[in-house]
Amino acid sequence: MTSPVLECRNVVRSFREGSSSRNALTLTVLNGVDLVVPAAERVAIIGASGSGKTTLLQIMGGLDEPTTGEVLVNGKSMHGRDEAAKGDLRNRYIGFVYQFHHLLPEFSAEENVAMPLMIRRETRADALQQARELLARVGLGERLNHKPGELSGGERQRAAVAGALITRPQLVLADEPTGNLDSGNGEHVLQLMLELNQELQTSLIIVTHDHSIAERMDRILVLEDGKLKAAS
Repeated sequence: MTSPVLECRNVVRSFREGSSSRNALTLTVLNGVDLVVPAAERVAIIGASGSGKTTLLQIMGGLDEPTTGEVLVNGKSMHGRDEAAKGDLRNRYIGFVYQFHHLLPEFSAEENVAMPLMIRRETRADALQQARELLARVGLGERLNHKPGELSGGERQRAAVAGALITRPQLVLADEPTGNLDSGNGEHVLQLMLELNQELQTSLIIVTHDHSIAERMDRILVLEDGKLKAAS
């Protein structure tokens, strides 16, 4: 039996608030989150503002540590490792798409997209060739040498999606990926993510406030009172 792509086991995340131990309060944002995501599944996570959706996504991707509990990606724990080891796991298995594109302004579109492959120590020529092919796939074949400041908002987000998928990750974590786009560009980016999810058999977890996006996923989960539950 193959391992789930992602597994959250009783994940708790608490924060201490207050400047001294005497008046410090503990705020528990995640209070025992359990989740199993198999290969190629599309999952939407919804919930009120401040409910902890982004915190959960960061813990899934190893960008934050749970207070207690564990997250496994492809059967490997994301936690209790040094930063280099966590970075290697992220580069090997996970792609991230954010509301804001996070492209490096001094590099061209093809260089930005190729960067994760070069971090893997693939040759620059091979990395750029793969980036060019994927950028053509997302409709940016004529914009390869443009820097982010020379691209429209929709083009920047399509380049960001290409960058998240260039390593053919087993899991893509997306935080409001269309939240900064108009409806037309938002639909284009979402459709692109869904097509590539099927083509590459990549699991997709999207945090969104947009119910029309959530309804296009295989499963909708609500984060409420620190726990995930199926949407009613």
